[in-house]
Amino acid sequence: MSRDSRLSRMLHVLVHMEQLDGAATSDTIAQMLNTNPVVVRRTMAGLREHGYVRSVKGPGGGWTLAKKLDEISLGDIHRALDSPAIFAMSAAVDHAGCLVEQAVNATLESAFAEAEQVLFARLDSISLGDVARDFAKRARRKVPRGRSEQ
Repeated sequence: MSRDSRLSRMLHVLVHMEQLDGAATSDTIAQMLNTNPVVVRRTMAGLREHGYVRSVKGPGGGWTLAKKLDEISLGDIHRALDSPAIFAMSAAVDHAGCLVEQAVNATLESAFAEAEQVLFARLDSISLGDVARDFAKRARRKVPRGRSEQ
């Protein structure tokens, strides 16, 4: 089973977009993600509908941030991506009448729901600005010796 990396990929794109002097085209973003521009447009359209990005058509157009990174949480982007499933695991439904299966499923569903609540609360507590600041800190550490840090 393949993993859903849309959240990670879109967070990556949004932080890069803040660094750009202008709009990012769908082609540019597609190259960044090694995907098709049509996939980018479809995904970015969902973010636009939630007010996180805006788009301009035509020459010089493309995608820009509609909000500051500190105003966007990781949870916001997760929800804008239609809340992809967090866990690949699920309860079995092979023998719905089996009382053991029912007990196992009830326990797992409760544990998964509790874990999701904790994870979503954490995602909501982290802004894209936090990610960008972490990136900036990492970039400063990679400055070659003898060069000033800016």
